[in-house]
Amino acid sequence: MNSIKVILVTYPDSFRLQEAKGLVESLADCQIVKVVTQRYLDHSEYGVGSGKAEEIKEFVKESKAERVVVDEHLTSKQVHNLEKLTGTEVIDRERLILNIFYSRATTTEAKLQIELAEVKYEMPRVRENAKQVSGTERPGKGGMGVYVVDVKFRDLKRRMSFIKEKIEDAHRKRELYHQQRLKTAGTTVVSLVGYTSSGKTTLFNLLTSEHKETSSSLFTTLSTTTRSFKINNNKGLLLLIDTVGFISRLPHYMVDAFKSTLEESLAADLILLLIDMSENIEDIRIKYESCWDVLDELKVDRSKVFIILNKYDIVANSEEQMEYVINNLKISNPIAISSKTGYGIHRLKTMIGRHMLDKLA
Repeated sequence: MNSIKVILVTYPDSFRLQEAKGLVESLADCQIVKVVTQRYLDHSEYGVGSGKAEEIKEFVKESKAERVVVDEHLTSKQVHNLEKLTGTEVIDRERLILNIFYSRATTTEAKLQIELAEVKYEMPRVRENAKQVSGTERPGKGGMGVYVVDVKFRDLKRRMSFIKEKIEDAHRKRELYHQQRLKTAGTTVVSLVGYTSSGKTTLFNLLTSEHKETSSSLFTTLSTTTRSFKINNNKGLLLLIDTVGFISRLPHYMVDAFKSTLEESLAADLILLLIDMSENIEDIRIKYESCWDVLDELKVDRSKVFIILNKYDIVANSEEQMEYVINNLKISNPIAISSKTGYGIHRLKTMIGRHMLDKLA
């Protein structure tokens, strides 16, 4: 299958540029043929400035690109204007993330959550399209009465209600199953959270002897997975939950769509926030703060959150880097680990065991 040639439009700073490239490359059928950068992507007509839009038009002709991806929220009018100018498909950052979610979803609940996010993405665009209609009369069936826009908007609202009911039903079933497991004496629940590609699933596999798919691509995990595990000879049962990864500039409605599954995992006794310590400090800071933005939005009890510095094995001066990260982010008592080599896992298990005993006390 031939790859879709993509022109990526993003910001010039290295973090946003690399993350945008990672998002596009997460889709197996996409190949970036040109990266265009601009400091501001909030111009009214195209998102990009008119001069940059003309450049993109020329790049499309030269490269025969089939899609332009703009790493920012665009209105439907801006998408329409840029598509008309360049003669090719244009999608914004939110549409790109939804496409990645669609390609990754495997469970019914994950698919429903993405469907809900899709409806919420479409609703403001329906309103916007209504405003763009020229003249005083909006297009309707037969010219009067029920308008096409009104019908579509009501259909979306009905669809949203239906999806929410399905998600709530799936949530109730999962919660019932979860509560049955929690009735086991001495059960402690540990949840893994962190930025996408921080190594959560690799650690999950190591602790539970599972073989969940891991990848450097973004959003490999979309659904929560719960497995039991033991620490040394400790008799008590522990449950470990792997969750969807966080990302910067994730719209509120997307966080809201995944709320039901996130809330279950964030109600855990212990929350391990994984940080990839192998990156440069500014990238680490952005990801760390983005994670806390989501956790705070979901009203997580900060006293339950423990910082885990992962990927210790691939850092050249690991001890120096660890101190540098701790001092810059003002982190208290983190544990450095490698979920690939097993470095620091004994210390991590000891910490989990201590909290388990505190719960049983």
